[in-house]
Order: sequence, then C-alpha cells, then structure tokens
Amino acid sequence: MLLKIINNIFRFIIIGISSYILMTKSFELTPYLMLFLALSLLASGLSEVISNRKRTWGYTTIIVSLFIFFVSLQSFILK
Repeated sequence: MLLKIINNIFRFIIIGISSYILMTKSFELTPYLMLFLALSLLASGLSEVISNRKRTWGYTTIIVSLFIFFVSLQSFILK
C-alpha cells in the first residue's frame, strides 16, 4: 500500500516536470525527470515482486529502473 502511494506521488511529479518541459521548451529538468521516472519504476517493480503477481515483470522493471537511474546520475555528473 505504501509503495502505491509513493508511486502515485512520483507519477504526479513526473507529470508536473513533463508539463513544465513541454510548455517552456526548456530541457534543464530532464535529469530530474529521469530520476523520478526511475524511482517510480523501482517502486512499481518492488510492488510487483512483493505481491508475487508477476515476478519476471517486477524484476525486469527493477532492472530498467536501475539503468535509468544510472543514466540520470551520469547526466547530473556531466552537467
């Protein structure tokens, strides 16, 4: 239950940052967008693994979120 609430918070943040980027055509917040996307996918994957519904989908989501998190950290470092 807590992971779903956290995931929804991350989704609202993602929608807000995406809307800002689309309206202003300023891509300075893209690393933050990727960071929150990775955190949202991580929460979703953990929720799937914990609930034992689709374990392979949960593990795949966790791996993808770690990759996006790594790319986001690289963009923060290179900025």
